[in-house]
Amino acid sequence: MKVAGFTFIRNALLYDYPVVEAITSILPLCDYFVVAVGRSDDDTLDLVRSINDPRLHIVETVWDDTLREGGRVLAVETNKAFDAIPPEYDWCFYIQADECVHEADFPVIRRSMERWLDDPATEGLLFRYRHFYGSYDYFGDSRRWYRREVRIIRNDKRIRSYRDAQGFRRYPDEGPAKGLKLRVRLIDAWIHHYGWVKHPEAQQRKQLNFNKLWLTDEQVRKRVGESPVYSYNGSEPLKRFTGTHPAVILPRIAAVNWQFSGDPARGRLSAKERLSRFVEGATGWRPGEYRNYILLR
Repeated sequence: MKVAGFTFIRNALLYDYPVVEAITSILPLCDYFVVAVGRSDDDTLDLVRSINDPRLHIVETVWDDTLREGGRVLAVETNKAFDAIPPEYDWCFYIQADECVHEADFPVIRRSMERWLDDPATEGLLFRYRHFYGSYDYFGDSRRWYRREVRIIRNDKRIRSYRDAQGFRRYPDEGPAKGLKLRVRLIDAWIHHYGWVKHPEAQQRKQLNFNKLWLTDEQVRKRVGESPVYSYNGSEPLKRFTGTHPAVILPRIAAVNWQFSGDPARGRLSAKERLSRFVEGATGWRPGEYRNYILLR
């Protein structure tokens, strides 16, 4: 079994993406790794090069900033990295630049890839998610956070990144224009998502830039505002994280230089959320959940 990793990044330093930690968090599981590095306004290319691992292969790209509709440019850049993986690799492990995998999950991830390697019905592996918010001590507890996503796929170039790169679909020669949802297996492994844990100034810079992938400049100004710092929502329903973080992210946690002022005790679930939780607890089904995959049992 041969495994290749892939990701994309631009302006990692300017927007404080832990891309080195993201890559190195799954590198031990990979025999080959492709990073699509977009032309940046900072030293992102040198930052990625500093990983200095023979498995790492950099593809330098130029983002098409006119692709604003639905964040499409993110999928385009994902596909550039995926397409650079040679055909001899069986599984392709996708990681975004603000995600990490805990080393404790390596055994189950490897076993899962081995178990389903020769099962053609299994096109991908589905991971569970924790979305940290404002602080490395808390993660989101509301339904607005997606709970699962596909992060390992077959090395089948008919598979394409979908919409804004949150998931994948397969596009056979004959099939629906929107592609076919991947058939996947849920595994007992977690993605730690750190996209909402940044210094408030870096978070605001990211919001100003990131929202331009979906909105006009005027819409961005109305949504994000003019403040130089991001105000973390103190009423966001949160849970305290009692586990351990991946080893690769610990130096970044130790260097935190801002104070999170959110109060998890203030977060209140709506009546709709409470009803959804009741139904999920009784049936295992989460009402209204968006699933860009077909879950195999």
